[in-house]
Amino acid sequence: MTSTAVPAIEGWFTVDDEPHLLGRHCTRCGTYAFPPTVSWCPNPACDGEDLETVPLSRRARVWSYTDARYQPPPPYVVTSDPYEPFAIVAAELEDEHIVVLGQAASGVTTADLRVGQTVELVLETLYQVDGSDHLVWRWRPVAGGAPPDGIEGSGR
Repeated sequence: MTSTAVPAIEGWFTVDDEPHLLGRHCTRCGTYAFPPTVSWCPNPACDGEDLETVPLSRRARVWSYTDARYQPPPPYVVTSDPYEPFAIVAAELEDEHIVVLGQAASGVTTADLRVGQTVELVLETLYQVDGSDHLVWRWRPVAGGAPPDGIEGSGR
């Protein structure tokens, strides 16, 4: 049986070969926001209410990172028994310069991450229900995406 891929959160990202997060863009001041659930400009200096939904950058720089050593409470979906810790990345989007949190891609630990490192958006299965893979976005380090000279840090 072939499984179908569906977003775990509808309308927050595209599900295609080159996925993108979907954000909101204020046509008045140019501010970006994620997630795409805002209905007015989040910039306190702007009273704009005309926001458009736009695809956001696929690449970002690690702004910070940590690991989830404890199992998060519901509504977190437990995917392993016993619980396996995972890395969480705060990534600053390349063009929009907003920080978006996301889990690191499967197999990526905090030992693989550095502040300033380039990461890219990927989709992975969070869980399966009735033959459907429910996908979420994650951040994966880009080969050769080391931090710029002079930027060091553990992010912890």
